[in-house]
Amino acid sequence: MRELCVVGLGLIGGSVLRAAVAAGWTAWGATASEEDAGTARADGFDVVDLVEALARAQRSDALVVLAVPLPAVERVLRMLPAGVRLTDVVSVKGPVADLVGRCAPSARYVGGHPMAGTSASGWAASDVALFRGAAWVVAAEDGCDLDVLGDVVRLALAVGAHVVPTDADEHDVAVARVSHLPHVLAAVLASVGAEGGPLALALAAGSFGDATRVAGSDPDLVRAMCEGNRNALLGAVDDALGRLGAARGSLASTGGLAKTIDAGHAARGRLDALRADEGAEVTVDLAARDAREALRAVGARGGRVVALDGTTALARTF
Repeated sequence: MRELCVVGLGLIGGSVLRAAVAAGWTAWGATASEEDAGTARADGFDVVDLVEALARAQRSDALVVLAVPLPAVERVLRMLPAGVRLTDVVSVKGPVADLVGRCAPSARYVGGHPMAGTSASGWAASDVALFRGAAWVVAAEDGCDLDVLGDVVRLALAVGAHVVPTDADEHDVAVARVSHLPHVLAAVLASVGAEGGPLALALAAGSFGDATRVAGSDPDLVRAMCEGNRNALLGAVDDALGRLGAARGSLASTGGLAKTIDAGHAARGRLDALRADEGAEVTVDLAARDAREALRAVGARGGRVVALDGTTALARTF
């Protein structure tokens, strides 16, 4: 089993370290936060300074996981030893891949992104069970190192996630719609509700609370995430504004919202059906020349890798 070095011990990085150790991996971490470092050490985890963490990763040929916000990625990349095995858990993939190519071109990089989190942050918010049942994106780019790709898949499966393979561009377009746009809409909805004054907030119930939950996230982290995916997010915002405009036009002219409400209900039904469907089993040989293309085909169909036996990945597709 490969060793693991986690750089950044907030909600996601801390949960990676907790879950990997619980799964039997030898793992250590580093963080710029003295508070997070101290708390993690008090909880029994191996936390060292960044220089020592990366030197140890080089000596042991460990997999390094970048778990820092996008604005901090470049600084860490410039400190990486040559040829290191590298992945990340940053919520945008294109900008990180560009930074790796510019700042750490010798790194053996395969991007990743676990689709899990809460509105809390820091080591204290980390959870050994955070990734159980979650999707973990693995960027199966043309030319990526298949050995490192296998490492990333093993890590994701070990912490309880299932793997959704894709490439950086497709990932960024998809998460703009299902992750970044919801943060923007939650911020708008929270502001609109608060403008209703104390009475409106006193009457706020489940629908308002559920829809605005992520507005409670650290604003600096949300800005870094959403602004880092600007181009894809603009397209998603335009789509949402168009639908809101159509709903407003219909409400103003006829008083009806059937088209908007029915379309949303049907879309939610498709999500529920996908989550309930076990899918059909397929296998992908990660040692094969066409492994990257085969993996991306699984992801394009909404499928996921659920197990790995040697170099044979078991996937379920729809």
